[in-house]
Amino acid sequence: MKLDAIGDWRRTHYTIEVKPELDGQEVVLFGWVQEVRDLGGILFIILQDREGTVQITVPRKKVSSEVLSKAEVLEKRYSIGVRGIVKKTEMTPRGVEVIPEEIRIFSTAAPKLPIDITGKVPAKLETRLDARALDLCREENIAIFKIQHTAVEAIRDFLFERGFIEVHTPRIIASATEGGAALFSVDYFDRKAFLAQSPQLYKEQLVMSLEKVFEIGPFFRAEESHTRRHLSEFVSIDIEQAFATAEDVMRLLEQLVQYTCRVVSEKCRRELAILNYRLEIPEIPFRRLTYDKVLEDLKREGVEIPWGEDIPTPAFRTLGKIHPYFYFITDWPTRSKAFYIKPRDDNPELCEGFDLMWHWIELASGGTRIASKELLIKRLEEKGLNLESFKYHLQAF
Repeated sequence: MKLDAIGDWRRTHYTIEVKPELDGQEVVLFGWVQEVRDLGGILFIILQDREGTVQITVPRKKVSSEVLSKAEVLEKRYSIGVRGIVKKTEMTPRGVEVIPEEIRIFSTAAPKLPIDITGKVPAKLETRLDARALDLCREENIAIFKIQHTAVEAIRDFLFERGFIEVHTPRIIASATEGGAALFSVDYFDRKAFLAQSPQLYKEQLVMSLEKVFEIGPFFRAEESHTRRHLSEFVSIDIEQAFATAEDVMRLLEQLVQYTCRVVSEKCRRELAILNYRLEIPEIPFRRLTYDKVLEDLKREGVEIPWGEDIPTPAFRTLGKIHPYFYFITDWPTRSKAFYIKPRDDNPELCEGFDLMWHWIELASGGTRIASKELLIKRLEEKGLNLESFKYHLQAF
């Protein structure tokens, strides 16, 4: 088959923009063939682009021979362009169709595809992942990506409005950011380096000049796990703010969550409907539960955690049933948190750290930073960390 060039064609509308109000107007559409139905005297082609689908109706006796010859060879996932006239109709769910005046075929596809992108024929996860590019054409996956895009845009807008500056910190580093051993090592020109697990130390130093910074980007943790909660590569949203306490950050964080939920709810109604998900906009302030209160709640449910220990996943699942909403866990034992979290002045066994939870899932953690070099060195030593590995960070104090 001879393929066509895009030539001087340019898209005039996405499929979702083709509405009955455009009746009689010419449009140029680009996309992929999702489905072809041949009813004898008429062909129906469902054209899909990133915004949705529209029906291309080809009445055999009314279109040109060139259009008909192109339409009759179309198969699923062919990449095509259509120039045609919008027609209002009561025969389609959206009340509109396009009668083609010209069809251009840009690329073809295998006659037998590994998965059905319409979702009518379900496929196992392994099959879907093996054909991930096709799987991403399913409207549910497109909806997820568009919601993610809207959420990230909202987060950036929220932080920009409050004076935060977006930064980009290194991904190839010389030593562990938080002292953990879960790092991917890389060969860096005959030297050993690591993939960053966090921007923590960089952003702490950045606020010494920029005061309020944030970063959205990928980070890496070499933690062997078979759960959905522990990914080796993930996208992290980090902020850092000078002249602020843990309470200031918690207020900012709950406002950010509420704002993002509101924007997604308003801008992604169609995508949320596709996923059959009802997004609730949380009320603020979120509840603050102390570490001791959490242990008491769990004990009443028959789950006992020794004081000072971290809370394991099964216990968090129980906690999520008790508190099925957004909440903070505060006043953690100092020894359970990272070396840079400030101990409380009135009780150094507890720290000014927090976790933001949604049901049983930890969404974020943070806290007041240690500003004293002597205290920072003490905490590094208490954690058994090598001071030499953090000498460049300590030089900033």
